[in-house]
Amino acid sequence: MLHPKMKYTYVGIDSHKDTHTAVFLNCFFEKLGELTFDNTACKFDVFLAQAEVYKQEGTTFIFGLEDISSFGRALTVFLLNHNHHVKHVNSYLVARERKNQTITQKTDAVDAECAARVLISKFDTLPTATDDEPYWLLRTLVVQRDFIMRSNVRLKSYLHSLLTQDFPQYHKFFCGLEGKTAGAFFMKYPSAGTLKGVTEQDLERFLLAHSHGTLGIERAREILQATDTNAKVYEERNMTVKSALRQYQFNIAEIADVESALCTVYRGLNTTLTSMMGLDIISAAQILSCIGDIRKFSTPAKLARYAGIAPTTYASGKKETQYANTRGNRELNSHFYWLSVRLTVRHEAKRGTDEYKTINPFFYEYMLRKMSEGKTKRQALKCVQRRLVNIIWTMLTHNEEYINPPIVAVGTAKGEEKGGGGKAKTEKAKA
Repeated sequence: MLHPKMKYTYVGIDSHKDTHTAVFLNCFFEKLGELTFDNTACKFDVFLAQAEVYKQEGTTFIFGLEDISSFGRALTVFLLNHNHHVKHVNSYLVARERKNQTITQKTDAVDAECAARVLISKFDTLPTATDDEPYWLLRTLVVQRDFIMRSNVRLKSYLHSLLTQDFPQYHKFFCGLEGKTAGAFFMKYPSAGTLKGVTEQDLERFLLAHSHGTLGIERAREILQATDTNAKVYEERNMTVKSALRQYQFNIAEIADVESALCTVYRGLNTTLTSMMGLDIISAAQILSCIGDIRKFSTPAKLARYAGIAPTTYASGKKETQYANTRGNRELNSHFYWLSVRLTVRHEAKRGTDEYKTINPFFYEYMLRKMSEGKTKRQALKCVQRRLVNIIWTMLTHNEEYINPPIVAVGTAKGEEKGGGGKAKTEKAKA
């Protein structure tokens, strides 16, 4: 009876922007051949035809790619569409295999052969590549939104440094630079000197037209009294302010467009994550884009390790110590952390009172219980994250909705607890 590994010819592929290199091995780690081909869709058929020369009789190909989401994505999709088996070989495993072989040189062929060796030795544990186009689209939109958001944070800080030199109290005049009135005002009056000769009545008419009647003569008077209208005008500096403001407003419009497309893709996945208070579509999409297809994780523990939430154990003899996991997907770890904060943070129940509430008393009480056991608040939040992993894994795996506990008072300004009484009611999500 043949061993299952003898049914395949193993192909390790090192992918790059212009070309891919493939190395063929049998189950005994013997090299059968090597091919280099262009990273062009029209060349993939030629590659498969040439690869037949190296396929052992009675076997089928199984491919191991170091990169299945960037340069190697097109080849991965092509192979899956042609019913080939494809597995993802982590680049760390490839580097470790190269080191174990005491190979001093690093070439595409060496990396491809090491990928094939890892494919053979870790055949059962390597994740199988799937056609995850919806998650790939979701990830693309999430990354694009985050990129624009980070760019706008820097741009807003730069605009603030420019405007405060001429309008030190501009934040008291307008709600924010995102507003249409503020944008129109600074586009027309980018520096204090440009207001020279402008009367209160002129500015009132301008504000009324752009604020739909909400700002009038009083705001015009405040602006003119707080501004040195006799300041010298520098056209180059005005141009800089206008340019930065146009870019800032353009980014805001781009973020709105990206979020609209992101919501469309997310709704097409038919998940129930937004049934949990504290998760809107954007934050749910961020978590889902990091996780991808939940079928990759057969248990919540595997998802926790992937997110870097499960502790790392160091044991020797009778000694055993656990440390916080600093590896894993740090972006996903961050999303779980901020979700745990949103679910446990306290808010005033009523303005002017000393009673507080939280949107999820169950998690708030769970955090307090862990802190009473001697854990720090950060460690207690880590426990909340671990329980959230269980719940979110169940929601994605079984498509179950989360039943939120009722919002009740949880304490006073002095920190005296009045009890929450809520609990997570997803049947399979209890940690």
